[in-house]
Amino acid sequence: MGWSRISRLLAAALTVVVVSAAGFAADVTFFAAASLSSALPEVAAAYQKQTGKTVAFSFAASSVLARQIEASPGADIFMSADADWMDYLDNKALVNHATRKTLLATHLVLIAPAASTAVVKIAPNFDLAGALKGGRLAVADPASVPAGKYAKAALTSLGVWNTVADHLAQAENVRVALAYVARGETPFGIVYTTDALAEPKVKIVDTFPDKTHAPIVYPAALTKDAKPEAKAFLTFLEGPQARAVFVKYGFEVVGK
Repeated sequence: MGWSRISRLLAAALTVVVVSAAGFAADVTFFAAASLSSALPEVAAAYQKQTGKTVAFSFAASSVLARQIEASPGADIFMSADADWMDYLDNKALVNHATRKTLLATHLVLIAPAASTAVVKIAPNFDLAGALKGGRLAVADPASVPAGKYAKAALTSLGVWNTVADHLAQAENVRVALAYVARGETPFGIVYTTDALAEPKVKIVDTFPDKTHAPIVYPAALTKDAKPEAKAFLTFLEGPQARAVFVKYGFEVVGK
């Protein structure tokens, strides 16, 4: 089975929709980057406990979600893993610009399976191709998915991209790239720090210098057709309960 086929299957598995315990549609529908799929459901559980309101999530690549929002209504809140895809919707007036805020940040890391004994130090012109030893490097699609775009930028800045560009296991989102490494299908991958911390079957080999890529930030905003209930949950994301959950999962709270 080819990498693209595997990627599509895993991406489908990572798209999650949550409804209320009674089986009714949730009060708020939230489209969020796949890298938030560990933290946000816990935040929503705290919100439901406090308010009785439920939140449904769809997790996928920011690019996929932005295009879904462009194609049809249904989402109340969008949270991207970069500014570009939020800008894409903002420029089309598909999100409420006045509600837009950057909430979180994280970093980019090189990972390997937990049992790996490989030692790689990220530096200009480091021999990542040699470290692969004929294997592939798991990355999200560098043409459109934020994690892949950051990875390409970092490797290009370090003078390494051209040596590995033909040895990629491209994934539809960062959690699929993480899964490739966790299952030992690739010797290395590039994901966010927060993804690596969420998966015990991988370990961080080294962290990319922040100066090698654009800041990894998570903007959130209400969509233009958001239900009134959505504003309250967006506000909750900035509160102390949500902040504690985000910090627990390794995110840096920006809140601006």
